[in-house]
Amino acid sequence: QAKAFLNGKLPKLCAMFHLYLQSTMEKPADSPSFVVNGMEIYSMKIDSKVTSRFAHNVITSRAVNRGNVSKEVFFDVELPKTAFITNFSMTIDGVTYPGTIKEKEAAKKQYEKAVSRGQTAGLVKASGRKTEKFTVSVNIKAASKVTFELSYEELLKRQFGKYEMFIKVKPKQLVKDFEIEVDIFEPQGITELEAEGTFITNELQNTIKKTFSGKKGHISFKPTLAQQRRCASCSESVLDGDFTVRYDVKRTTPDNLQIVNGYFVHFFAPTNLPKLSKNIIFVLDTSGSMSGREIEQTKEAMLKILDDIKEDDFFNFILFDSEISTWKETLIKATPENLDEARKFVRQISAQGLTNLHGGLMRGIDILNAAHEENLVPKRSASIIIMLTDGQPNVGVSNTQEIEKAVKKAIDGRYTLYNLGFGSGVDYGFLERMALENKGLARRIYPDSDTALQLQGFYDEVSNPMLIDVELNYPENEISDLTTNNFKHFYDGSEIVVAGRFVDKHSYSQQAHDALSYTTQQGAEQTAQAFQEQQYIFGEYIERLWAYLTIEQLLEKRITATGEEKENLTAQALALSLKYKFVTPLTSMVVTKPEENGNEERIADKPTEGIDIFTIVLYLRIDGDPHFIISVPQKKDAICFNINENPGMILNLINDPVTGITVNGELIGDKRPNSDAKIQNSYFGKLGIANKHLDVKLTVTPESITIENGDEKTGFTWLDSVTLQQAGLTLIINRKKNLVLSMGSGASFVVVLHQVWKKHPLHQDFLGLYTLKSDKLSEQTHGLLGQFFRPIDFTILEIHPGSDPKKPDATMIVKNNELTVTRGWQKDYRRDPTHGVDIPCWFVHDNGAGLIDGIHTDYIVSSLF
Repeated sequence: QAKAFLNGKLPKLCAMFHLYLQSTMEKPADSPSFVVNGMEIYSMKIDSKVTSRFAHNVITSRAVNRGNVSKEVFFDVELPKTAFITNFSMTIDGVTYPGTIKEKEAAKKQYEKAVSRGQTAGLVKASGRKTEKFTVSVNIKAASKVTFELSYEELLKRQFGKYEMFIKVKPKQLVKDFEIEVDIFEPQGITELEAEGTFITNELQNTIKKTFSGKKGHISFKPTLAQQRRCASCSESVLDGDFTVRYDVKRTTPDNLQIVNGYFVHFFAPTNLPKLSKNIIFVLDTSGSMSGREIEQTKEAMLKILDDIKEDDFFNFILFDSEISTWKETLIKATPENLDEARKFVRQISAQGLTNLHGGLMRGIDILNAAHEENLVPKRSASIIIMLTDGQPNVGVSNTQEIEKAVKKAIDGRYTLYNLGFGSGVDYGFLERMALENKGLARRIYPDSDTALQLQGFYDEVSNPMLIDVELNYPENEISDLTTNNFKHFYDGSEIVVAGRFVDKHSYSQQAHDALSYTTQQGAEQTAQAFQEQQYIFGEYIERLWAYLTIEQLLEKRITATGEEKENLTAQALALSLKYKFVTPLTSMVVTKPEENGNEERIADKPTEGIDIFTIVLYLRIDGDPHFIISVPQKKDAICFNINENPGMILNLINDPVTGITVNGELIGDKRPNSDAKIQNSYFGKLGIANKHLDVKLTVTPESITIENGDEKTGFTWLDSVTLQQAGLTLIINRKKNLVLSMGSGASFVVVLHQVWKKHPLHQDFLGLYTLKSDKLSEQTHGLLGQFFRPIDFTILEIHPGSDPKKPDATMIVKNNELTVTRGWQKDYRRDPTHGVDIPCWFVHDNGAGLIDGIHTDYIVSSLF
């Protein structure tokens, strides 16, 4: 009977199911486009207005809670690192919660309050190579609506003959009303306009609409729901990538002057100039840490660059590791024969030894000096040094301040220095200061499959100097608050921008105007009249452009300044940031969020480029058990856990069967046990680091360091300052502080000495271990620490109050396990062995159960080696 029933009914059921699918797919226009976890983003609009290269961007996102209970909704956007946020607001059920820009110090209490609750207080974080991520979330009631609005501004820079505006597109779900709209107004006239997206399919290509005529350009991108789907039956959005707008302007003269309300901006980009020959020195780090993919990618880039060097150019290569080597003793003309010889030299470059950065740079400067003194190079030529390093100086002159002074004195303003920092092991602040002091800039090179292209791309930017020592002069008695007006080089396809204001904006003289516009065809009145086309114009745009450029340059000068000069630059930049409401490194935006227990304040800061935390770190607390902290870069967060074991136990920390590297640590306890404690305090009192392929063993205690190489044994104490290379091992001992160990082409380690008061009744000296270049270890690496050298992902849910009101609990989903974790802080003692630096992390209880593979006792071994 059941079979008969099904046979009779099943076709009807199938038909009904098909009809149901059709009815859900063919929704009326006002139905929800797509709902994720009860939330629907039904509108997202990106509106950009560009006036004379200055872009004002507004991102507006609207969402509604389609569920029956309160839900958390996220506003998550990425914006260019060169942009300044100017405004943010949330509107919930008609009530607007605006952001307020304050001095960073004034916002400090709000920041500390947020951190004390265990929240990630910063709303803006560095994200990728070109962007920063702004993220805010808020709980809204069932059926409630929320509107997020974020504004930011930036000055578009000209490279390779075009201005470029970059928009990150990632709505993360299908959006019923998605639109990008760009309006461009250029008084000089627009000559070309293009738009493209990394996510644009053939079907989407026709949705990009662009028009330009005379001074105006317009671009719109408005895909339908169907066009947003990855496939006809998919619920995932294809909108995930970069949307880029490029354009250029008409140039009848080398420059263009624009004046509005007493402020002016002067654009200088001469064309059809004879190209300068260049004298270029490549100073390349070939130390052991560059071995493997890094050195191969560097060689690949150098070979491509050699293909682009012009025959009128002069060049040379300087290599630095423990020693300094040069390709030639002087600058060499780029003849076909010399280029072929250079290619052979590049192909045989290898990596080994330490990092004598100072020696490499000074040799390069000496060769340039000699070439100019002996008239080996043309008088009308541009001299450039490009230095690439992946580490920090550790042999020769290793004090970065001394290196900066020596390099600045040696260059003496004659040459431009560009510093390229490869990966996260560099002291980026040092590289940036040194480059800026010598009319150049620093650039981070990201270790990735396209590293060679990044290096070649940078060279392309600086490979065509057209003018040297450019200075634009203005009448001093008429003009004030001038931005930088002298430049070491003008490169083909770029543009020089100078802005300022008239002392009396209502009555500047015709003489001043003539002096400013000596080659400009358009007068101030015509310019002002042109700017009345308000559809394409926003606010006092020239004044804001001047403020943006001034702040940007003050912050740059501040990097190399000291003492009173730095204080004055800081005060000026801060005053302008507050006046024009820019979120800069000196200001913060306080964002008020409505929550169930009252309003909550969060902080939006401007991230700054600096030294990266190592991907994975292991360290100890001075008053606790061995403590591990695992940084998870893609989450911008960290996980930590303790191992509670008794003194005398030895734990396997790292074991790599491929490279032969192992690291074990032996625990010590307090001077006398605490009879009231169930588990005694313990620390690492001895570390054993070995490489069986090199037959090398290193034993480190708070008293001594011993190296065993076969039958040979060498000993040191922490009172020694040592740099040693032996049997593929490189050891640097920094007296009473730490040691740095590199083993062949494998990973490097830093061991930190923690010293306590000798008469302390309980505690005794102990050790901390940090990993560098963990990517040099194989995928088979394991151990308590080694297992985390592979990427790890986790999700945090249901944050709620814990037993400590300052440390909330949450649920963590990791390795298919559901764990209860607690928000807290642990100290990173790598740079400050005495006080450490607080790092927030999610603490996993019970000896890391559920996070580590197996249980912690699986990692107990019988001996140090």
